[in-house]
Amino acid sequence: MNPRVLLFIKIVLVLLYATMNNSIYGQTPNTQFKVVAFYTAKKDQAHISFVHEANRWFSKMARQNNFSYDSIHDWANLNPIFLSRYQVVLFLDTRPELPEQREAFKKYMENGGGWMGFHFAGFALTPSDYPQDWDWYHNQFIGAGQYKSNTWRPTAAILKIEDSNHPIAKHLPGKFKSAPNEWYRWEKDLRNNPNIKILLSIDSSSFPLGTGPKLHETWHSGYYPVVWTNKNYKMIYFNMGHNDIDYEHKTNKELSFQFDHEEQNQLILNALLWLGLGKL
Repeated sequence: MNPRVLLFIKIVLVLLYATMNNSIYGQTPNTQFKVVAFYTAKKDQAHISFVHEANRWFSKMARQNNFSYDSIHDWANLNPIFLSRYQVVLFLDTRPELPEQREAFKKYMENGGGWMGFHFAGFALTPSDYPQDWDWYHNQFIGAGQYKSNTWRPTAAILKIEDSNHPIAKHLPGKFKSAPNEWYRWEKDLRNNPNIKILLSIDSSSFPLGTGPKLHETWHSGYYPVVWTNKNYKMIYFNMGHNDIDYEHKTNKELSFQFDHEEQNQLILNALLWLGLGKL
């Protein structure tokens, strides 16, 4: 074979290998930080819908903002070696269940890792398929304790920023309308926890919130935090993460989406950049 042709083939193979390697790990030459999302995506169609939507949106944001984004549904990868590759971990719908996975995540956070959790990632209820059997995570780290109740149907709310000086509030008005969501109420009052900083809550102009049909599924008053951080960790929790689904007619058609709302998107992007970069 002609030496020049052989050299050309070698160059092409090297470039191809480099491209594939970067693709596998979600990297680009300008990558500022690396994000990995864990998810389960089983049983509840509303949560499954959100997971798929989130993976599409975060992948797009990664390309536009020079960070890498990987997603994985095998929680066995929640181990020290795998986590050491990433600066930020996302829980899109559930939480780890095995003791070794939980311990690896706890150590990751204690060593300065970043975390963003959505909606069902904070859920715990005894008895249920997700009992409150992880005190550090639910009582200390997230701080909310067990789930108590929720609104229904998924309904948009007016969200109020509690700290306009926090980095996640950048480019946002003091109040804005969220995507439709099933809103959770919690066992513990986060206002009484000195380690928790509430960043957004439901504005009173949202009431009544929810449409029922059960009376307790519509909220008429009260204080409901929806986004907060724990001052002892680099973390943020979002109550948002539940799309509206046509359960009544058994079509499972998606009736709403979380990432169709510009200001809520800006909030989530601000939070991720804050976790990944430490500043905006």
